Amino acid sequence: MRRRWIADTWSPPTGHPTHAALTGEQAAHLARVLRATPGQIFDVVANGFLHRGEVTSVAESEVRFLLHEELEADAALPIHLLLAVFKFDRMEWAIEKATELGVAGITPILARRTEKHLALAAPKRAERWRRIALQAAKQSRRTDIPEILAPTPLAAALQRETAPLRILLSETERSLTLAAALNTALNQQPATDNLQLALAIGPEGGWTPEEISLFTQHNWTPVTLGPRILRAETAAIAAIAIAAARLSG
Repeated sequence: MRRRWIADTWSPPTGHPTHAALTGEQAAHLARVLRATPGQIFDVVANGFLHRGEVTSVAESEVRFLLHEELEADAALPIHLLLAVFKFDRMEWAIEKATELGVAGITPILARRTEKHLALAAPKRAERWRRIALQAAKQSRRTDIPEILAPTPLAAALQRETAPLRILLSETERSLTLAAALNTALNQQPATDNLQLALAIGPEGGWTPEEISLFTQHNWTPVTLGPRILRAETAAIAAIAIAAARLSG
């Protein structure tokens, strides 16, 4: 199996690229560690398209490719994960695994019960989270990288959400399961349409009553994953796995 790279630049900038390049850490690793040479073949993702890429030039600052035929690739899951900020080591694990599972995007949420020091430090961690997503995307052989937005207050995130199906994991919900809510939505969905899903995971301590009310105002459906209280990162991965099974079934 060929090693896969996600290009940093490509041309033409729109449509199907014919040339691509790695820069920065990726180029340095390919040049210094893997000792790439012109003529070598790798899988290269550029502008969301997967190609067979031939190395044309190698330098520690930039490795260039000529892109040949487009290869078949799986699309990202149509899931936007709203993930309340929690302890950074576990947050990073959740972002890595959510990327591997195929979510399209992640918005870190500054919730009422997000610890103050984490909320203050979160904006500086966003770039690290994006690097984690990049590495996880390459490891899992994705053809894209999930968009990791800047940490956002809950009200602003809910205001701009456009997914028609909006699911809130709620500790207060006892009867409606995530699987049942997804099944209902899929049964009502035209067969030709792809279901776009937004999925919200709360912080340690859960959402406040005021935040639950805000979700209700924006037409979110509260669901349960079952009787057990799960850590935020466990709930996120379990919910994505359930949603992935339903959306691809």
